[in-house]
Amino acid sequence: MYRFLLTRRWVGLHLLVLALIPAFFFLGKWQWGRFEERSAASARITANLAAAPVPLDRLDRPGATVPERDRYRLVTVTGRYDPAHELVVRRRSLNTRVGFYVVTPLVTPQGAVLVNRGWVPAGATADTPPRVPAPPTGEVTVTGRLRPAETRENTGIRNRSGLPSGQILLIDTSALAKGLPYGLFGGFVELTAQTPATAEAPELLPPPDVGAGGGLNLAYAVQWWLFIGIAVGGWVLLVRREARDLRTEQESQGVTVRAAR
Repeated sequence: MYRFLLTRRWVGLHLLVLALIPAFFFLGKWQWGRFEERSAASARITANLAAAPVPLDRLDRPGATVPERDRYRLVTVTGRYDPAHELVVRRRSLNTRVGFYVVTPLVTPQGAVLVNRGWVPAGATADTPPRVPAPPTGEVTVTGRLRPAETRENTGIRNRSGLPSGQILLIDTSALAKGLPYGLFGGFVELTAQTPATAEAPELLPPPDVGAGGGLNLAYAVQWWLFIGIAVGGWVLLVRREARDLRTEQESQGVTVRAAR
């Protein structure tokens, strides 16, 4: 009855199912790995945002690299803003509005740290300098989220030359340090509060959206593994249906032979 399983058509089906099972398994395993990775990152960022601020020089120093574990950690630093070397970052949006980030060096005894003071709207054209509120003068204490330097690898943004003076595309501290008269901390600070405050200031950036912590990847992993059951179950159903059809055909032929006699 089941000799049909050895025909060319069915052997091809067997091989297809045998190929799909490991493929679906490894695709599910890959999505599970992404789920674990994103869940860990989400938990780490959530903990960093909830932790009490620490002095910047405990986590970073001039010329260093901010490790991933310290991303979005709240830090404090005291110094004086240097508006003469202030920069604006092009093509940055806030609540679907396109504009600029305002990045101002804060000079400390250990070196300077770039402070992203917030967002301002774009001017009339892409090359028009935006109107930027001045930073406070004198000594300032800044609290903010520590961020690693921006690169093409971690942002997907391609840098280019020929921009208007004072405008940049990436907050790449190692590259920007070459044009400054002092050493730069490896990361930059995304401002959340400062003392003293000013009456007019760029719009502060909201905290990052940590999302579902890889929940979508978990759903994809389960989906791929369910496909294994669907593939095997479909194969079983096809085999049973073929066997049933052959049995019905044989029984029909037997009835016909008896009737002919």
